[in-house]
Amino acid sequence: MPARGLATSLESIQIQPRTPKTPRGGYHRRDSTDGAVLDEVELSLLDEEERRQAALDVADEGEEARSDIKRSMSSQDKSAIVLLIILYLIQGFPLGLALGSLPFLLREHLSYSQLAIFSLASYPYSLKLLWSPIVDSLYLPSVGRRKSWIIPMQLLVGTIMFALSFYADEMMNDPSEYIYILTAAFTGLVFFSATQDIAVDGWALTLLSEDNLPYASTSQTIGLNTGYLLSYTVFLALNSEAFSQKWGIPRLTLNAYLLFCSLMSYAVTVWIFFKKEDKESSEVDISIKSAYVTMWTICKLPHVQTLLIVHLFAKIGFQANDAVTSLKMVEKGLGREDLAITVLIDFPFQIFSGWLAGKWARGDKPLRAWIHAYWPRLVLTLIATLMVYWFPKPPVPTWFFVLIVTQTIASSFGSTIQFGGMAAFHTRISDPIVGGTYMTILATFSNLGGTWPRYFVLKGVDLFSVATCNIGHDLSVTATECVSEHGKASCAELGGECITERDGYYIVSAICLGLGLLSVVFFMIPTARKLQAIPPSKWRVFS
Repeated sequence: MPARGLATSLESIQIQPRTPKTPRGGYHRRDSTDGAVLDEVELSLLDEEERRQAALDVADEGEEARSDIKRSMSSQDKSAIVLLIILYLIQGFPLGLALGSLPFLLREHLSYSQLAIFSLASYPYSLKLLWSPIVDSLYLPSVGRRKSWIIPMQLLVGTIMFALSFYADEMMNDPSEYIYILTAAFTGLVFFSATQDIAVDGWALTLLSEDNLPYASTSQTIGLNTGYLLSYTVFLALNSEAFSQKWGIPRLTLNAYLLFCSLMSYAVTVWIFFKKEDKESSEVDISIKSAYVTMWTICKLPHVQTLLIVHLFAKIGFQANDAVTSLKMVEKGLGREDLAITVLIDFPFQIFSGWLAGKWARGDKPLRAWIHAYWPRLVLTLIATLMVYWFPKPPVPTWFFVLIVTQTIASSFGSTIQFGGMAAFHTRISDPIVGGTYMTILATFSNLGGTWPRYFVLKGVDLFSVATCNIGHDLSVTATECVSEHGKASCAELGGECITERDGYYIVSAICLGLGLLSVVFFMIPTARKLQAIPPSKWRVFS
């Protein structure tokens, strides 16, 4: 599905307010003994004259901000935005294949247990925090802090895709034999893309002027989602034989698309090689050890630990729906091109809901929208499960297809609202002195919460499924392969028919919904309200 679950620190970039200082003029470290006293000192009341002067200062700043808005964007910033969009676009190509279209192509040949193996390819993107300090700390000064990583990562991505372009279609015809090769290849692609993302995120903070810094997240949204859309929606449609026959166009093979992506990656890398990277005078060089020590200090805060636990289990109720529902609909007769069209229709609604989420998340209670969106998302997950159960025989009626599109848009809307509310909360509580590291930690655990259960969900569908291959009237063989299209074809070649006596999808969906409901009532909502009530000063490490 769309790339909304790929969160990075750039998704919540804002110009941080000036941090209050101690009477000595320096930043202070707060501890349990003197923190409250210092907070009271810093929040002392202003007298009448000071309040009038503060009001004048605010008015002046407001006029200056309005003047900045009216000021035209410089050509340097425009060039930087184009560069960022292209870099994120290149990153979206392998992610759209690994997380979007390949699972649907593999589903025709693999069981859910085998598909769970391939799902491991998505893990590096959720674990990039583990090596992000290395990317920030090590580089070649002659090449540039960011180019030292972007250039080799894009060359590696292009090389792997170029090599796969000779064998991908052959491996996809019999993926059970090449499942480990495919998993290793796309794990490498996601790993190198995640490393490139770390470098691009850092470069975005210095490419743009301070006035136009918020455009960094806009560039990421446009570039990454467009690349993901091309590799997922567009590729699935053009790869479909039914779609090519209907519109009279040549079918786009996986080999050809991988070759196109590799050539694009090489071309952009050559362009980046000649792109000058300005010295980041404002950025302080830090050792790898000190970067990891800062991360550990943040993770030791009790409130942060509680929030990380919330992130790890916040999406458990929707996991069966996110990982399996679309695959089941395809299995029951929904065409890949129809699914691609559904995602394409949903795309502009994602953009609108993202803007709306940011608007609703303003104020002192950014988690309010996150909390309220839980209930409709759980209801929509139940509706999706029932839609799979009552899925009509092909061809899919128009009214049911409209129902699929409506359910997809509504689910996407709720997911984006929750994401926006949580991202706003991250911005509110992060210590501005170590804002980048703080935001990356929270975004990583948020991504991981939607990644780690996927393997177990897919394995559970096969574990709870019971299917037999009936050959004649006297022979019935239990066959786990009957849960895949390839297994059904093999059974048919023997003159039999696959009969699914129990579909594990419904059991796994019920388990996820049950755990989700219990966690929402007894943990997620009460904990979110408590975390939201904690003053931002209590989340700080240095200030």
